[in-house]
Amino acid sequence: MRIGIIGCGNMGGGMAAHLLDNEKEVHCFDPNPDVLISLEALGAIKAASVSVLATRCDLIILSLPNAAVVRAVMAEITPHLREGSVVLDTSTSEPETSKEMAALGASKGFAFVDGPVSGGPSAARLGTMTMLIGGDRDVIDRLQPVTDLLTAMTVVVGDSGAGHAAKIVNNMLCAANLVLVSEAVRLGEAAGVSARDLLEGVNAGSGRSGVSEVNFPRWILNEAFDSGFTMGLMRKDMRLARKLAEESGVALEGFDAIARIWLEDSRAISDTADFNEITKHGDERAGK
Repeated sequence: MRIGIIGCGNMGGGMAAHLLDNEKEVHCFDPNPDVLISLEALGAIKAASVSVLATRCDLIILSLPNAAVVRAVMAEITPHLREGSVVLDTSTSEPETSKEMAALGASKGFAFVDGPVSGGPSAARLGTMTMLIGGDRDVIDRLQPVTDLLTAMTVVVGDSGAGHAAKIVNNMLCAANLVLVSEAVRLGEAAGVSARDLLEGVNAGSGRSGVSEVNFPRWILNEAFDSGFTMGLMRKDMRLARKLAEESGVALEGFDAIARIWLEDSRAISDTADFNEITKHGDERAGK
């Protein structure tokens, strides 16, 4: 199987490198030619354009910034896709976009599956990401040899669009937990409990989360703040969650307050900063 990756920055580049480590034929395109240099050194085949890549590959993996870019790329590659080829969209896109692309594929002879991923660039490089996948089950089964390489866990959550809906909800919870756990740590410290001791207790109890178990020890308590995921990307996800709630007619009263912290109250933290730096917001308000 010839695999093409469009968008070879952090996540896409990590996936490409891991596939190359596993002796897969990988074709790559990115608008920034500099990001392809290291992948070419590993054995990737550079494509001159997304259209050229589409003509060569049986599986095209998208790792793109947003739904608008996914739509633009799909418009460009659709006339060039092979009969029976599969497009796997690992971007954090929007459910409606995925549904539309799946319908387009059904009419044009290719399959479109939404499989957004989490875990960051290091997990992409090591093949330990989590993928939430939506689409035709037969197509998903065909993809399993590749998704098993790329991920430690693949969860099929439903039909087309379900993967991106689930990813938006997951990131909404992650963002909320970052705010809530940082407030819990400040409260514990004010009561005389160290952050490390508090988190050990929380992680042994019902209040634990991925944020308390992973983010705080790996990137926050040591002040590394180098997860590879930015404030700007999480702010984008907050807007997607609000949009999905509005379109679905679901009130998110608790989350709305947390979304305001991300989108409005913490504007002093740059979009380019690591997303875990949202935990500094409370310290700044307290004058620390």
